[in-house]
Amino acid sequence: MPELNFDKVISSLKLRLESVKAEEDFENISKEYLGKDSLLSEERKKLKDLSTEDKKRYGQTLTNITNEINELISKSHISFKNKYFENLEKSQFFDVSVNWQKDFGTYKHVLTSVMEEVVEIFSSIGYKVEYGPEAETSWHNFDALNTPEWHPARYESDTLYLNKDLTKLLRTQTSTVQIRHMESNNPPVYIVAPGRVFRSDQLDATHSPVFHQLEGLAIDKNLTFTDLKGTLEYFVKQFFGTDIETKFIPHFFPFTEPSAEVLVKWNDGEWLEILGCGMVDPNVLDNVGYDKEYQGFAWGVGIERLAMLRYKIDHIKNFYENDIRFLRQF
Repeated sequence: MPELNFDKVISSLKLRLESVKAEEDFENISKEYLGKDSLLSEERKKLKDLSTEDKKRYGQTLTNITNEINELISKSHISFKNKYFENLEKSQFFDVSVNWQKDFGTYKHVLTSVMEEVVEIFSSIGYKVEYGPEAETSWHNFDALNTPEWHPARYESDTLYLNKDLTKLLRTQTSTVQIRHMESNNPPVYIVAPGRVFRSDQLDATHSPVFHQLEGLAIDKNLTFTDLKGTLEYFVKQFFGTDIETKFIPHFFPFTEPSAEVLVKWNDGEWLEILGCGMVDPNVLDNVGYDKEYQGFAWGVGIERLAMLRYKIDHIKNFYENDIRFLRQF
């Protein structure tokens, strides 16, 4: 049976591995000790001339030495790479405490500022702020708000549902907060509900699947469309300036009747829609158990829409990219 000094082979390999200077050396060593022209390869060719018993025993010996060589090369390679990256890290060390700009991260996001300003305007005339869950039921988001089964807003292409029977969803409007408030509070009601809402919208210059709304609700005796008009004109002038012109044009919303959109006359003379509103549909009040002697009005405004108009922002994605160069402007 062939006699090969395997201890000498291993000792030779260890010396070769200690002298490695570059990563490509490991490939050369692997070929030298395990390749088709290696000593082990030559020894395997001798197996065919051995007896069955010797072939089995010597074959196992060659397998063991092959595994040992593979393990030595692999461990040495890993150690080499670890040392390389340690040295690289030391050579490229960056002290994060140097030139630290403490004002980074202290800027209030423009959407937060606009939201707080809108809330403050309505709070100044007696409205309370209410909040509610973002994960909602179809009852609070659609049924209680007089939205019929056939309405496109209920389609899965428009709404992000959370279960297969379409009874739970991510709210598409903060009107859900109005329903929850009326379910547990008697009139009169004067509230605003700010928060995030979700829709299956494709991201473009003016649309995002996640955005912010503020919706308002007033329920009392003897409220009329004139009260609604006066409230929203006050808001628009407080937010955009006293010289701004507004007009109301007819529209349709399932939860208000009559309904309208509010437009403002912009600098170039163009009329731009900024919010929707209307008198609360009697069916909505019935759904929460309010007496017929009460009526009211509601409205909803997009916070991103307001910010884009005021600051002339051309793409909604700017709000969400966390670019400090953009955020520090406000």
